[in-house]
Amino acid sequence: MEKLISIVVPCYNEQDVLPMFDEAIHEVMKQMQEEHPELKFELVFIDDGSKDKTLEILRKMALKDQQVRYISFSRNFGKEAGMYAGLENAKGDFVVVMDADLQHPPAFLPKMYNYVKDGVYDCATTRRVSRKGESKIRSAFARLFYKIMNKISQTEIVDGAQDFRFMSRQMVDAILNMQEYNRFSKGIFSWVGFRTKYIEYENVARGAGTSSWSFWGLFKYSLEGIMAFSTAPLMIGCILGVIACLIGLILLIAWLVQAISGDAHSQITGVMCAVFSFGGLQLFSTGISAQYLSKSYLEVKKRPIYIMRENEEIYRAKQKSENS
Repeated sequence: MEKLISIVVPCYNEQDVLPMFDEAIHEVMKQMQEEHPELKFELVFIDDGSKDKTLEILRKMALKDQQVRYISFSRNFGKEAGMYAGLENAKGDFVVVMDADLQHPPAFLPKMYNYVKDGVYDCATTRRVSRKGESKIRSAFARLFYKIMNKISQTEIVDGAQDFRFMSRQMVDAILNMQEYNRFSKGIFSWVGFRTKYIEYENVARGAGTSSWSFWGLFKYSLEGIMAFSTAPLMIGCILGVIACLIGLILLIAWLVQAISGDAHSQITGVMCAVFSFGGLQLFSTGISAQYLSKSYLEVKKRPIYIMRENEEIYRAKQKSENS
């Protein structure tokens, strides 16, 4: 019985590494088909509004190889949108998500398939045990993020876990049912559950080119993750409100003492007491309201997660029309 494996590859300005990835992934696909003749493959590349020649290379690959499919976005929507588009358009019984930069080694695919094929695990993924090649500051902030996230969220996110995943169709369908606009896939992968096998490995350098992830970009992405899977930040207003109320109460006691003793500064203390007390109550009330408002704000706009400009079917039809 044939089994189709869809390999989803989000791409942003990957012109330098795509030929290397294409060679490496086809070598692994051939190896897996020799061992498991029932396997078929499709490569689903997502061009996330690249500004280099990534789309041109994908067009040539699609004309040359019928296993290659691609979707080109109308602009840069981000890697999260790229992964969602790939999962949504993947047709396979199993779906792989991996980067094109070869930091997710294609050689891991046979091992990952062996873990998932018999249903013992629903997902096989990699977990970095070192951050060799990263700056110390970046590594420190990454570890701090995982510590904070696991303390304030009910969804556990494994430190070092990658987006490189080999998943069953059942798990992919569960992920696609989570259609929120602001996506944080590391949290979503954990939230849907399913049995997951973590494969530890050392960090691997890019095959070519440079990463599009800056420190600031990763920082904003981490904030997205915290806000997507924890309401703890909304409690800050409530906590500050309680603190302000306590300060107001202390000042109220001090004002009463000063008023009884006839201190000339008692009026100033009374004004500060009123400011802290009422300001604290306002912050507290606003924090509670934000808890409810935040649940609906991000979803009520119903914007699409991505917009497609072109795919391999459109391009092949266009080329056929021009050649006829």
